[in-house]
Amino acid sequence: MTAMNVVRFRVKPGCEQKFIDAHQSMRPNFKGFLSGRVVRTGDRTFCMVGEWRNFDAIAAARPEMIGLLDSLRDLLEDLGGGLGVTDPVSGDVVVTLGAPRAARKAAKKKSAGKKKKSKAGKRKRR
Repeated sequence: MTAMNVVRFRVKPGCEQKFIDAHQSMRPNFKGFLSGRVVRTGDRTFCMVGEWRNFDAIAAARPEMIGLLDSLRDLLEDLGGGLGVTDPVSGDVVVTLGAPRAARKAAKKKSAGKKKKSKAGKRKRR
């Protein structure tokens, strides 16, 4: 069963771009890790959302994830309330929601149009 983890962060003032850049350069190689997204949720707040093959994969990767967190710790601000610098939650997926077919088609068409424009722009720059 697929599992997800979500970790909430608040970065120190002026450290937003460093935090984003650090995540862009990460290449997580955790066994069972499928994908991840960093979401800006506010002025200096972010959530990392990870998708995993199963909950056991999350549990097994925790020491490595803490190692990655340690590399970012100086960019993070304490969340208060005894949480420290992160507010993590994780669990098994119990419902998967999908967009209606028409919305998926529209998004796919829009994405394909952006790729064509991007490729055309690259050709002109060469």
